[in-house]
Amino acid sequence: MNSRSLLHSSVSRRLLRPVADLIDQRIERQVRSAVRRTAAPATADTARLVRDVEALRHRQLTVELLLGPGGRGISRMVGEASLEHLYAEVAALSGDRDAAERNVAAAFRLLVALESLGVGRIAGGTMNICGKLGTIPLLDPPNDEILEIGTLYGMFSAGLVRMMERDGRNPNLTIVDPFAGVQLQPGTDQRPDPTGAPVDEHAVRTNLALAGPAGAAARIRQGFSEDPETRAAVSDRDYGVIVVDGDHSAEGVAKDLEWAEEIAAPGAIVVLDDYDDPSWPGIKDALDDRLKGSTRFTFLGKAARSAYLRAT
Repeated sequence: MNSRSLLHSSVSRRLLRPVADLIDQRIERQVRSAVRRTAAPATADTARLVRDVEALRHRQLTVELLLGPGGRGISRMVGEASLEHLYAEVAALSGDRDAAERNVAAAFRLLVALESLGVGRIAGGTMNICGKLGTIPLLDPPNDEILEIGTLYGMFSAGLVRMMERDGRNPNLTIVDPFAGVQLQPGTDQRPDPTGAPVDEHAVRTNLALAGPAGAAARIRQGFSEDPETRAAVSDRDYGVIVVDGDHSAEGVAKDLEWAEEIAAPGAIVVLDDYDDPSWPGIKDALDDRLKGSTRFTFLGKAARSAYLRAT
């Protein structure tokens, strides 16, 4: 890549803006002129520019290794516009802009740390994950009992435990998942995860251990959320937080929401993941149908394609 394309590519501008701003405009004008000329004699400015560009390339490589899609199948790069939009959505839900920015920033650091140390990945886009991790504690759940329906590698639950603890809570986690070796979704191909890690309980336990004692103590029930035996095993308490991220079909979501109404504590927060995602229209259809009838749920709003409900 030549110096002009590096300095003017949209990707480099987004990733390296804090560094690129350090290169003064006089040098940038010099490189424009140098690129147009052929066989132009080297000057002190162009030599210095070459060194600066090389330093930028090294920094870009480092950022790509840490946040790029290699090893997890999805990029964790953050765009300014997307981040600002998420701040606004979380602030609208919580009523506190400063807390929204603080929690989203903490959630992003946690996301990167967990995926750097853990097995597999957290399912979902970066804004979606940071939105959920940042928002749930701000909505003041009525108790610290958490149920996650569909966990993949357990990494999101590990992050939620840590975010709740940051807020002075004492989370007690329950997970329901079939642990089929791959991520299961009706209507999609069953294929290995892009990380190469199998989806099993051992991986989940490994990741939950990253959250400390509360993560290690999590209760895990292998099975599908619609199975009567599975439900009976974990319906022994009222949950203050329920994350619905299992079967994405309209029928599956409807069943999970029906169950959530039975086990949600008064004032509980229910998070419906991938809401209004065009790839999964059944999720919005199921929630819209539920809200039209008699229900305990009040729709609080959405952030980064997750819907937030409160149980009355």
